[in-house]
Amino acid sequence: MTREQYILATQQNSLPRTEHPQFYPVGIYGWRKRCLYFFVLLLLVTMIVNLAMTIWILKVMNFTVDGMGNLRVTKKGIRLEGISEFLLPLYVKEIHSRKDSPLVLQSDRNVTVNARNHMGQLTGQLTVGTEGAVFGHSVETPHIRAEPSQDLKLESPTRSLVMEAPRGVQVNAAAGDLKATCRKELHLQSTEGEIFLNADTIRLGNLPVGSFSSSSSSFSSASSSPSSSAPRQTIYELCACPNGKLYLSPAGAGSTCQSSSNICLWS
Repeated sequence: MTREQYILATQQNSLPRTEHPQFYPVGIYGWRKRCLYFFVLLLLVTMIVNLAMTIWILKVMNFTVDGMGNLRVTKKGIRLEGISEFLLPLYVKEIHSRKDSPLVLQSDRNVTVNARNHMGQLTGQLTVGTEGAVFGHSVETPHIRAEPSQDLKLESPTRSLVMEAPRGVQVNAAAGDLKATCRKELHLQSTEGEIFLNADTIRLGNLPVGSFSSSSSSFSSASSSPSSSAPRQTIYELCACPNGKLYLSPAGAGSTCQSSSNICLWS
């Protein structure tokens, strides 16, 4: 820059300015300011209501450091006291009640307990309804009993009923009758022991009877009792076929089972 240009530039900067400077306000004014205050007030009210609701929920649900309500979280698991209602499936490993207290599972309809393997397949099922307990598969238990003054009934409507134990199965009716019925065959089998029937009276009903005929000296088959023309027979001999079928034969001086063994051919 030459000397003349420098002097000219300094003279122009030193000249007084005649125009007035303009001032621009900084901030929010007018309806924007009112809207901002309204939103701030609304946010403050919402925070207060939210805080009040949170405190109310904590007080009603009885939240503590150990859990909430009747639910307590311990080192051994979860402890639940009192009556509780589950609206969704419950997955647990073990369920225990307090000492000297029963465990009650209550539902308006059936109570179903399922057991599944690691593949998710159903391996066992227990359903408690109005007719009793229904088991989907085999059941292993040391004791089965009914409530006092109630009958105990084990039933398999469509399959067979099998009871097995390595040291034996004991069925005891201390104050009532013991009844076993089936639609087809009832098998009593002992591979290494004996079948012992101990009772004051042992009755075998609906056994076929061989009756004496007056026209011949042989015996013929009858349904359940001797014919009306023959003398009334009151004493019979219990006989067994080779296949195990039992039948009656009129008692005589000696065994008459061989004379009426033709019943075994019809079985």
